[in-house]
Amino acid sequence: MSFAEYLRQNGNDVLEALKMHVQLSSLSILIAVLIAIPTGIILTRHDRAAKAVLAVAGIIQTIPGLVMLGMGLMLFGLGSKPAVIVLVAYAILPIIQNTYTGIKEIDILYIEAARGIGMSQSQILFKVEIPLGLPAIVAGIRLSVVYIISWATLAALIGAGGLGDLIWTGLSSYDTNMILAGAIPASILSIIAGLVIDLIHRAVTPKPMRIKGDA
Repeated sequence: MSFAEYLRQNGNDVLEALKMHVQLSSLSILIAVLIAIPTGIILTRHDRAAKAVLAVAGIIQTIPGLVMLGMGLMLFGLGSKPAVIVLVAYAILPIIQNTYTGIKEIDILYIEAARGIGMSQSQILFKVEIPLGLPAIVAGIRLSVVYIISWATLAALIGAGGLGDLIWTGLSSYDTNMILAGAIPASILSIIAGLVIDLIHRAVTPKPMRIKGDA
């Protein structure tokens, strides 16, 4: 059977797996963003705590994905719940790190100018620090999104579903068409997500000022 024939016969199953994969990845990224960005902002005010938190998050990143999924399985059982917890743990570090770095590397002159015109600390955060740090924050989110879409294929091993189901079932049954039906959409999804976030990154990155008379 050719790959095209396989898709004609099993297209609905592939689309359902793709839908589950998108839902699993999107939920994991959303939770990671909601946790990591506020945490990164808080850490910019507490340098000692920042070193400890970033070190712990870095250690989590070094643990192999299968080991983390195994721990999630033992602690929380089968299904999407342990998969989301593990994926969130992996997604958090790049976002925290880029949020922290993006805000800490803002030129102090901008902060002093904001204080000079009477801005409160919260106004400085939302009107100066976050807008200027946004390109770095988006870059961290992009990195996490690409990672999570790839790592989510492993989640099928603990019953979370998604495109990983097709890949792992295909591997166990030596079915090339099934492997391709899972791997190709996962790859395309990762590329599209990366391109979309690249566009967002360019949109939020301040453009250099052009001076009249310059060549």
